[in-house]
Amino acid sequence: MEIIRIAELPQQATPRGVKARTVLDVPYINIMNLTLNPGDEVPSHTTPVDVLFHIIEGEGSVTVGPETAKVKAGEIVVSPAGIPHALNADAGTIFSVLVMKIPNPKGKAK
Repeated sequence: MEIIRIAELPQQATPRGVKARTVLDVPYINIMNLTLNPGDEVPSHTTPVDVLFHIIEGEGSVTVGPETAKVKAGEIVVSPAGIPHALNADAGTIFSVLVMKIPNPKGKAK
């Protein structure tokens, strides 16, 4: 059995300026934990694979295509492959999100 303790994983800044931890990177899925400070955003972009956003802390908004929804801890948002998506943290709250890309767009394990 493998237990992954997310809080103990190393964290680095992404090119989009938010903090990220690699949780799992295998051929069939890539999972990252993004942490946005109040007011931070991940600008709209597309990925060639399906993406699930599992909100694990705080509140913010997720945009998928033309739709934007307010979300909070415990909710999951589905973004189909090729559709633009974005994340925004609400003011006054840390917004922590597990971003799951299925399958892993890199196609290989680290």
